[in-house]
Amino acid sequence: MEKQTDRTGSIDRHEPLLSDFLPTTKKECQLRGWDELDVILFSGDAYVDHPSFGAAVIGRTLEASGYRVAIVPQPDWHGDFRDFKKLGRPRLFFGIAPGAMDSMVNKYTAARRLRSEDAYSPDGRHDCRPEYPTIVYSKILKQLFPDVPVVLGGIEASMRRVTHYDYWQDALRPCILCDSGADLIIYGMGEKPILEIADALSNGLEISSLQHIPQTVYLTTKNNIPEGIREDDIVLHSHEECLRNKRAQAENFRHVEEQSNMMHAHRILQGVGQKYVVVNPPFPPMTTEELDASFDLPYTRLPHPKYRGKTIPAYEMIKFSVNIHRGCFGGCAFCTISAHQGKFITCRSKENILKEVRKVIAMPDFKGYLSDLGGPSANMFGMHGNNQKACEHCKRPSCIHPKICPNLNTDHSALLDIYHAVDALPGIKKSFIGSGVRYDLLLHESKDEKSNQAARQYTRELITNHVSGRLKVAPEHTSDRVLMLMRKPSFQQFYEFKRRFDRICREEGLRQQIIPYFISSHPGCYAEDMAELAVITKQLDFHLEQVQDFTPTPMTVATEMWYTGYDPYTLEPVFSARSDRDKQAQRLFFFWYKPEYRSAIERELRRIGRPDLISKLYSGRYNAVSAPKPQKGRKRR
Repeated sequence: MEKQTDRTGSIDRHEPLLSDFLPTTKKECQLRGWDELDVILFSGDAYVDHPSFGAAVIGRTLEASGYRVAIVPQPDWHGDFRDFKKLGRPRLFFGIAPGAMDSMVNKYTAARRLRSEDAYSPDGRHDCRPEYPTIVYSKILKQLFPDVPVVLGGIEASMRRVTHYDYWQDALRPCILCDSGADLIIYGMGEKPILEIADALSNGLEISSLQHIPQTVYLTTKNNIPEGIREDDIVLHSHEECLRNKRAQAENFRHVEEQSNMMHAHRILQGVGQKYVVVNPPFPPMTTEELDASFDLPYTRLPHPKYRGKTIPAYEMIKFSVNIHRGCFGGCAFCTISAHQGKFITCRSKENILKEVRKVIAMPDFKGYLSDLGGPSANMFGMHGNNQKACEHCKRPSCIHPKICPNLNTDHSALLDIYHAVDALPGIKKSFIGSGVRYDLLLHESKDEKSNQAARQYTRELITNHVSGRLKVAPEHTSDRVLMLMRKPSFQQFYEFKRRFDRICREEGLRQQIIPYFISSHPGCYAEDMAELAVITKQLDFHLEQVQDFTPTPMTVATEMWYTGYDPYTLEPVFSARSDRDKQAQRLFFFWYKPEYRSAIERELRRIGRPDLISKLYSGRYNAVSAPKPQKGRKRR
């Protein structure tokens, strides 16, 4: 690296050289003296050499173990496929890293309209990746190099490892190995399985023999399943049965989700055509030392020099942020984090976090403000089961729903220690918490008074020290019945949190705001529920900004409810607003305060038999001093 100083000459800066990045071209391979590559990764995202971008993490992990690895970011999939041929044939395998987001979520809104930008492409361009890059890239590579193994990873393949509903095709699709022709899937976070695969192939094993590696998925015939179908295997309904019977698909999902969140999971088998999909149990959660090692890899923390003069929106969002843990035990019905990272929390050490923060401080354009010091959820750092033996047998997808597990240690002390240590570093003016905060954890009264005191201290310090005027939280809905299906806490808890927030702001002389997130058209939500949400949020003086229409994405319990019409855990019927007209009608209620929507909202209120709500929305204020009482047996509309 070239050593530089800032304009004052007081701080050492380092401008990375081209050879400090993983190579992306033959010329860059030659700079390293490489005439052959072991692994070539094809990425659907631009190459940003940062621990928040999966292709960089996998590439650096392989590099640290002595493998020669290159990344081809956003290859042109048209014409003569020159981008797929330019680095030649790798010694071991091709890897597909389709992107940090599902490609279809990245490209389309819930209404299937094109998004305004692709945040993971230079200048937000839309034409840098195909739909379903996992499938497109794999087919091209198998056409060009039929004898070279192709290994899939990333969120797109991970969430499509068994039969799944695809919202954009409005169809049930089999395991993505069937559509792509690839050899193997790594699901979840991939550092451990990618090294197992590389080591096995390097030792001369064939890809077809790698049936023992945890956290992988492969296709085989019934006769070639290792040890046959064992008594402890979970055998799902076949893909063909799920096509015939939506209830079978719902039943399948419960097993898949439970096994994704168990310390000692079982092998999963599913028939598809004449073959079986075999899902090996995952590796145990990473240790702190292992996670530290992953974050310690020699990332430049910058986009590749090929993007000089261009902006990658996703990078701009996270360039001054630091991720402090993995895993999320929230288990929200519409979220894929627990399915991908698992519910068990792995924390980085304080020393390792501070080391990364110092790297951020040394960046030339850093002004002293960390944009986020968080994780999948901001305030789960250091939390775990007090009795680990109980956790080893637990199947619950959430540690905090329908109520907080009495075995869960909810002490925020370790997290406060991280905040204090970071804020004490020279060069840090303020650290913001941009990740979502679980206010149900802050409100929880445990038997341990030390934990309760830490939660109160965390709440106050969060509001006074780590908010830039607006604290974003995610109640998601106001109906307790809908919230139960979402696996979110009662809206009564939001009222309590807001009371505490407002009290602390008064005591500290602050003018902070709460910015709540809400979702429309979630399974179980009727138009009447959205109308009442509009009235309640008006009473709270909210003009909603952070809202979204529910988008069914593969491998979430909410998607299974939306597609099958059943709750996978109870097999009871669940209503969903499926038509574009019904979804749009629900979404309208978010914007009751916009004059252009008033007539449409009034028509909808009359249609659903709730004209009484018109006066509450448009004639003065909703006269409710206290929070609405929880809803009981409701008339279905």
